[in-house]
Amino acid sequence: MTSPPVFTHTVTERFLRYVVIDTQSDPASPTFPSTEKQKNLGRVLVRELREMGIEDAHLDEFGYVYATIPANTTKHVPVICFCSHMDTSPDCTGRNVRPQVVRNYPGGDIVLPGDRSQVIRAAEHPALAEQIGHDIITTDGTTLLGADNKAGVAEIMDAAHFLVTHPQIKHGTIRILFTPDEEIGRGVDKVDLNKLGADFAYTIDGETAGYIEDETFSADGATIIIDGVSTHPGFAKGKMEHAIKIASAIVAALPKESCSPETTEGRQGFLHPVALSGTLEQARLEFIVRDFDDERLRQKETLLEDIVRDVMKSYPRSSYRMEVREQYRNMKRVIDRHPQIVDYAIEAVRRTGLKPVRGSIRGGTDGSRLSFMGLPCPNIFAGEHAFHSRLEWVSRQDMEKAVQTIVHLSMIWEERA
Repeated sequence: MTSPPVFTHTVTERFLRYVVIDTQSDPASPTFPSTEKQKNLGRVLVRELREMGIEDAHLDEFGYVYATIPANTTKHVPVICFCSHMDTSPDCTGRNVRPQVVRNYPGGDIVLPGDRSQVIRAAEHPALAEQIGHDIITTDGTTLLGADNKAGVAEIMDAAHFLVTHPQIKHGTIRILFTPDEEIGRGVDKVDLNKLGADFAYTIDGETAGYIEDETFSADGATIIIDGVSTHPGFAKGKMEHAIKIASAIVAALPKESCSPETTEGRQGFLHPVALSGTLEQARLEFIVRDFDDERLRQKETLLEDIVRDVMKSYPRSSYRMEVREQYRNMKRVIDRHPQIVDYAIEAVRRTGLKPVRGSIRGGTDGSRLSFMGLPCPNIFAGEHAFHSRLEWVSRQDMEKAVQTIVHLSMIWEERA
């Protein structure tokens, strides 16, 4: 093994530049990317990559950024890709982000200055207990921060800068991929894996420092269309069967003490209604269904249809149809065939001085779908916390550890080749 690198970092400065660029995706948009403004960040990243000397960096028509750091070793090393997404969640506004840095965090609650009703409470964010003395980056409380996933973007950019400016660190060919629309489930819809040319990949999109995640939920979407019976409300007795009321009855019949996001944790899955729309005559219900086990996923879908059928018994002249769509599957099935991917990540985290922790994600990443598209892709921490909310925060020191993990991982693949 070569001598440990001595790190200098640009990750915080990069992060503060990136978060002020509005890149929210839009699930209602039919275009790809769903919002053109995501390309604004893509153009900045391409410019900065080219300024580093990475000549092939480019933004394609779909909003993907591709770039290559050429190998500087004579060994035959697998091509490794590092990937993060540029978009931020549509769940909370990302316009006019005003980041602040709480330097040398002393502990306790953090009151956000733009809306003092927004408080990052230490009692509700236990991870803050590990951040005493760190520099904590938040917003002013009026927007989300965008650490999910601009922390990952900044970390990959800083790692790229470090590798390019330290040619004595040996590594194989490294691909960089920044994606749009991950937050709305379309992050890899248009990715060109042939152009990417990677053997293995890592998303940098996790939470707590030191965590490596090689397992995600399996995920489906379920749509239920209710066709009710419409008639004039003044003459409706015994005739009308209100589609919105039927849909509401279905939601009301869902399990109260289990099988929902608010009642589950760990390896428990759930049924989750995410949208209800309609009129008297027709209503539409959208669900997401999640579980780590595919058989339990199917059981939840069966439960949902059983609930629908039971509710429909009270509305004999109405009808329904239910459609289930696969969204992504548990990446562990693919990752387990290539144990070195996670083993090397564990060693990389260890070399930064952190304790590596292997875990599961109660969600999915671009890596879930990439893995089943033929590019095995576990997830590495980025340091982001309380994502999709105005209370989102990230630590400068955790971002720097993520950068170091990427660099060490690049070195380890070369060492073990």
